[in-house]
Amino acid sequence: MNAPSEFVAPDITARKNTGLEHAADFTLPQPLERYSAEDHATWATLYRRQCALLPGRVCDEFLDGLAALDVDADRVPDFERLNEKLVATTGWRLVAVPGLIPDEVFFEHLANRRFPVTWWIREPHQLDYLQEPDVFHDLFGHVPLLMNPVFADYLQAYGQGGMKAKALGALPMLARLYWYTVEFGLIATPNGLRIYGAGIVSSQSESVYCLESASPNRIGFDLERIMRTRYRIDTFQKSYFVIDSFAQLFDATAPDFTPIYTALKSQETIGAGDIVPEDRVLHVGDRKGWSDSADA
Repeated sequence: MNAPSEFVAPDITARKNTGLEHAADFTLPQPLERYSAEDHATWATLYRRQCALLPGRVCDEFLDGLAALDVDADRVPDFERLNEKLVATTGWRLVAVPGLIPDEVFFEHLANRRFPVTWWIREPHQLDYLQEPDVFHDLFGHVPLLMNPVFADYLQAYGQGGMKAKALGALPMLARLYWYTVEFGLIATPNGLRIYGAGIVSSQSESVYCLESASPNRIGFDLERIMRTRYRIDTFQKSYFVIDSFAQLFDATAPDFTPIYTALKSQETIGAGDIVPEDRVLHVGDRKGWSDSADA
């Protein structure tokens, strides 16, 4: 995940990276020697917890990717071992980074089929919430779907469009697309709604909330609508957007976004929990428990 311009890295990031240096593209060799027994135990706890929870909730493509990668359940995985399978399957590879990285660097990596993964893992008291993505969020949440050719192509196309959006002053619109698809997306399947967004997949509580709670809205995917919609960074999402397939997602985002950005600049943004007349609403949330703090 890339760093918003106003982001201030938490103390944990500085602590974890003390004594390490990164290259100009923010990559560094994965410091395997820095993982403690406690770190590996934290990974194992998170991994087993999510693997017990996700069947029947997450899309089959995620589970297929996780199985094909043969991700280690007992210790923080070695990125190079996973890269052997990723490169052979879709041409993607993992690169270790110290934490959140600048937008332009993030886009450059994605455009070249490199996925930045924060190398360090959260501490035991942070099992359920961490402000900044760690190796569990980045690797467990994102990487299995990089084994899916259509999703892998979508993420590369997103990276290719990132620098153009930045130059056009349209980065907030593109960021909303990433948020509501790659991080917090749902997909309709013959067996019901399933999760594919990494922010949900790596969260025990939101994996249940997004599908089973009556609180949030669930709305059919619409590219321009999403680009206008603010989101939540401090609570569960008030709305989730549902794609019909990864092919739909790729096809919708294939055209040049320049005219879309131009058209949307004159339109007002939409609140994270708002429903608008053109929405294809799958579920109207009852709004229980919604925070009244500001949307991002």
